[in-house]
Amino acid sequence: MWRDPAHLPAVQRAQTGVFGEKLQVLAEAAAAVQEVMGSIDVDGLNDAELVALTQMTEKVGRPTDLARVRTATVVDYRARTGLGRDSLAWRLGASHHTDLLTRLTGASGQEMKRRIRLGDKIAPRMMGGTVLDPVFPTVAAALAAGELGLDAAEEIVKGLADYKVHGRFDANPADVDAAEAGLVESATGSVYGRSTDESPITRLGDSDGFSYPADALREMALQWQAALNPDGLAPNEDLLEAKSTFSFGGLRNGLYPLRGGVTPDLKGIIQTLFNTYQSARTAPRFPTADEQESIEAGELVPGEILDDRSGGEKRADILRGILTQIAQDPRTPTMGGMPPTVMVHVSAADLLAGIGVGWIDGIDGPISMKTINQMIDNGGIRPVFFGGNGAVLALGNKARCFSPLQRRAITARDGGCIVPSCTSPAQWTELHHVIPWEHGGRTDIDNGVLLCWYHHHTINTAGWKIRMVNGCPSEAPHWFDPTGTWRRPNQHRAHTPTPENPRTRNDPPGSRHARPPGF
Repeated sequence: MWRDPAHLPAVQRAQTGVFGEKLQVLAEAAAAVQEVMGSIDVDGLNDAELVALTQMTEKVGRPTDLARVRTATVVDYRARTGLGRDSLAWRLGASHHTDLLTRLTGASGQEMKRRIRLGDKIAPRMMGGTVLDPVFPTVAAALAAGELGLDAAEEIVKGLADYKVHGRFDANPADVDAAEAGLVESATGSVYGRSTDESPITRLGDSDGFSYPADALREMALQWQAALNPDGLAPNEDLLEAKSTFSFGGLRNGLYPLRGGVTPDLKGIIQTLFNTYQSARTAPRFPTADEQESIEAGELVPGEILDDRSGGEKRADILRGILTQIAQDPRTPTMGGMPPTVMVHVSAADLLAGIGVGWIDGIDGPISMKTINQMIDNGGIRPVFFGGNGAVLALGNKARCFSPLQRRAITARDGGCIVPSCTSPAQWTELHHVIPWEHGGRTDIDNGVLLCWYHHHTINTAGWKIRMVNGCPSEAPHWFDPTGTWRRPNQHRAHTPTPENPRTRNDPPGSRHARPPGF
């Protein structure tokens, strides 16, 4: 049973005498800060006053932050499980050291672990009755002086941990100490060091450079790592090299969070790939000469292709396209003789009524009927007939599914997503029934068009209208052209014949050799 320390005799005795007086001073200081802040109308301050208050509150908070780290570290040490019944956690009825700290402070377990990790690196060490300097003595001195914040200290400690804590790499200890001092100087704008060989590390004066925020220290630490280990990871590369990892977290708010990390070279590959595809989708589009004339005549409202996706959403769609292409590649390994196939289960009654949700094997979260119809549109549906007792009676034929030959023919006609300015390649696209299958639309070439996943998913809500004319698609986006004029999208580039003499021929617009103007 948890025993509140406030009611223990030892704690009550500690609140008297010299220590009790110090506790009283801290309580009065906290009350004074609270009273002063309560009397300030922060919203009513001018810019200079607001800047000064922001800096002062940071200065006032740093000693408290350091005190939290120090007390958490000592409590953690005294409450460690190895002490048995002498453990402070056991004596106060807590299950372990973190449980004790969260009960004492009301903070989260994650926050207490954060404080302890830093405290272990900046607290003095005991060895055989001798008190040794902290692992990071310069960081500890800057924290004690109130010049260094906890977040900046954490960046320095993490950046140099492989050299100071884990003993990795054959780096000169003096060089590692210089790196620590250099990072502290960058963070505080002050020089720290020893006035003599025996004296403790203290502030020696101002530096000649700027002070940098904690975020900048992360990059600076990487530069110091390169200087401390110019030969890279060799010869222990196999043991010490960081490995890329990737996993899924639990379902939360309808999304599965991604967990893990990638090495710099893999991030370079991914980032370059994302940048390449994103630049194609975000490049500015200017009207053609014909469109400009229509705009000036008031027949056409100027506008851009509406795409309100964030950068993260675009990257997710790019990743979806890459993985879809891999899944459809004939060289991809099969499972049980079948290519990678997402199996969705949905009630036939719900499907016909357009309500309810579906489920994917092995996935906790449901998917909407809108997504189900999109997947069926592209991949087809195979009915399973059950008896009254739940037994499978029969497996129906696959329906509403374009054949591989039909897809090839539609790809030859459309070349890619038919939405203007969309550059999704054909291998990333899905097949869409222009006249919905449930409304009698046939699964034929003259009723199918290519759409990327995003435009397929939003085709009924983004204002696009599509119809087939003589076997070819036409579009009418109402938000771009209120007149509702139908226009043919760009066709496959192979549809444009090559001029007989491309160096001298200058075909007028509309001739049989001229490329159709873009939308």
